[in-house]
Amino acid sequence: MTTSTIDPAWQPGYTDRFDYRVDILRRRNLVEATSAQGLPLARTERALLVDEQDHGLVFYFPCADVNLAELARIDRLSHCPFKGVASYFALAGGNADEPVAWSYENPYPPVSQIAGHIAFYQDRVAVRLGVAVYPIPKQN
Repeated sequence: MTTSTIDPAWQPGYTDRFDYRVDILRRRNLVEATSAQGLPLARTERALLVDEQDHGLVFYFPCADVNLAELARIDRLSHCPFKGVASYFALAGGNADEPVAWSYENPYPPVSQIAGHIAFYQDRVAVRLGVAVYPIPKQN
């Protein structure tokens, strides 16, 4: 369901499916997102890995680690009964009918950790898990 206004009938789905799982894991791995044209969209070592019961794994990037100049908010909202109302982003100057990312600005309390994060469609953007390089401590 997509629309540009919030439907007052949208409610959390945990009442009907109390055992539904949305697991959120903090990751320290380097995670990067780039557009099909190779534009860097996000890079972080502070991603959240969201494992939702009826969906695949998705990395959520802190907004501070997203290149927001490359994204444009579009006039689209949708409702997830377990996360809340999502807003969408397309590539700046790109096709507004093809969002590449979404966010939950005010998610439901059980998944409140995803507030302030943006996730990317993995079939429209390359999301890569890398290896962060940390300095090796000197040994005495």
